[in-house]
Amino acid sequence: MVSDNSSNQDRLQQLKAFDESKAGVKGIVDAGITKIPPIFVRPPADYACEDQVSGKTTKTHFSIPVVDLADTAGRRPEVIDGVRRAAESVGFFQVVNHGIPKRVLEGMLEAARGFHELPREAKAEYYSRELMRKVKFGSNFDLYQSRFVNWRDTLFCVMGPEPLDPQELPLVCRDITMEYSDQVHKLGVTLFELLSEALGLKPDHLLELDCAKGHLILSHYYPPCPEPELTLGTTKHSDPDFLTILLQDHIGGLQVLCQNQWIDVPPVPGALVVNIGDLLQLISNDRFKSVEHQVLANLEGPRVSIACFFTLHVYPSTRLYGPINELLSENRPPVYKETSLQDFIAYSYGKGLDGNSALTHFKCQR
Repeated sequence: MVSDNSSNQDRLQQLKAFDESKAGVKGIVDAGITKIPPIFVRPPADYACEDQVSGKTTKTHFSIPVVDLADTAGRRPEVIDGVRRAAESVGFFQVVNHGIPKRVLEGMLEAARGFHELPREAKAEYYSRELMRKVKFGSNFDLYQSRFVNWRDTLFCVMGPEPLDPQELPLVCRDITMEYSDQVHKLGVTLFELLSEALGLKPDHLLELDCAKGHLILSHYYPPCPEPELTLGTTKHSDPDFLTILLQDHIGGLQVLCQNQWIDVPPVPGALVVNIGDLLQLISNDRFKSVEHQVLANLEGPRVSIACFFTLHVYPSTRLYGPINELLSENRPPVYKETSLQDFIAYSYGKGLDGNSALTHFKCQR
C-alpha cells in the first residue's frame, strides 16, 4: 500500500508540474524529449481491451459516408436520405460543397496553428481550468481524473448564444475565428434542418429545441510524438453535445469505432467531418448514433483540427431534454429519462474521457 500511495503522490506531483508549467504538451516537445513522460503512458489494461478491438487501422471495405450538399434545395430527398443513413448507421459522415470557402478553412487551420506556436508566455495568459471562462487555453480538461494524459493542447472558445467580444480572442486568430464561427454556425443550422427531416419531423423541429442555439470552437493541436504507440492524441469517447462539425488538416489520425473495428476518417480536401453527439442520440431515442472515436498520436506533426460543438455550455438551458414525443410509440418506448443540460454537462465533465458513454447514466430503468 505504501508503494501505491507513493506512486499516486508521484503521479499527482507530475500532473501538477505539467499543469503549472502552462506550456501544454508543446512545451514538453519543445524541451527536446525523446521519451514521453510517464503521465502520458497508457495503462496496460487499455492494451488488454485492444485484444478485442484493434487500435490499428483495420483491413475493411467500410468507409465513412460522404454527403454532397450542392443544390440541397433541388436534391433535397437525396440529401436527406444520405444524412439519414449515415446518422442511423455510422453516426459519422463527411460533407462536401458545404458553402464554407476554402480560404476560410485554410485560414482557420493556419490561425489555430499560429496560436499554439506562440511563445509560452503569450499562451500562458489564456491558460485556465475555470469551467465558466469563455476563452481559455489548456491541455486535457480532465487532467486530474484521466487514467493517462492525452497528447493534445486546446484553445477553447464559447462563441454563443451570447455573442463573444472579439477582443477576448487572441489577436493571432481573432478575425478568422469570428468569420469561421459565423459560417460553421450557418452550416450547423442547415444540418439540423436536414436531420429533423431525416427523423420525419418538420425542418425546424431540432432548431426549436435550441440544438443550434449555442456553440463552442475548440482548436486542437497535436504535437509530433516520439513514442506514439504508448499514448493517444485523444482517448476513446463520444461527444457530449447535439452535433460536432470538425475541420481537420492533412495529417489524419481520427478513427471511428464501427462494428467493433477502428476505421480511419481520412482527411478529404475541402470536406468537413460531421458526427452525431450524445444529446442527439438521446432526443432521437437511439435513432441516430453517437459513436465512439479517438485520435492516434503520430510521429508526424503537428496535427491541427477545429471542432465546433453545438451545445449550450456556459449558458445551459433549464429546459428538460428527453426522447422526442413524435418518435415514441408502443413499439418504441423511451430509452432515456429526461435530463437538463446542466446535469448532462456536469456528469460528462465530472467523469472525463474515461472511455465510457455518458448516455448509459441517463437510460431508463427497465
